[in-house]
Amino acid sequence: MMRSELPAIILASSSPRRSDLLTEVGVSFRVSVPEVEEVSNGFSPTELCVYNARLKAAAASSRDPKEIVVAADTVVSLDDRILGKPGSMAEAMEMLAFLSGRTHEVLTGVCVRRHHDEEEVVFVETTRVTFHPLSASEIEAYLNSINPLDKAGAYAAQEDNGRIIAAIDGLFSNVVGLPVERLIEALREFPANK
Repeated sequence: MMRSELPAIILASSSPRRSDLLTEVGVSFRVSVPEVEEVSNGFSPTELCVYNARLKAAAASSRDPKEIVVAADTVVSLDDRILGKPGSMAEAMEMLAFLSGRTHEVLTGVCVRRHHDEEEVVFVETTRVTFHPLSASEIEAYLNSINPLDKAGAYAAQEDNGRIIAAIDGLFSNVVGLPVERLIEALREFPANK
């Protein structure tokens, strides 16, 4: 199946980065943002991103039961600590200081779902990201150049250009927020509409 033959989907996310990634790989989609209360603790990083992805997919697919819905949730994890979106610039500073000079994991849970026949494919993609050692002034300058409050871990890989990221082991798209390479595989294997 060529990319042009992939099914059209509904993206259950308001993230412009996820929309950009789908556009770049030629997946036809429209956005439908579900109103759900995401869970932020009480789970391992893998369980958390899967739970939230399934929660969003279920809410969005119930509105469009015959459509294929894709939902995702991305978390940053280091030392059993989950870093979601920071609530303030002070929290963003603290997150980047915690990640400075260390290797962390970015996990994205993805749920592909069609409500009317209860078809569902769920997977988690993990990428290891290593930061350069960062001084407090470098962190402050970096945060002033992006909007960290809507990004897990308070950083933007797509705008980095080596500024804070020293190395990425795994899918870059996953660090941006949607592992499109794995998603394309899942869409190719998704059961035909019954």
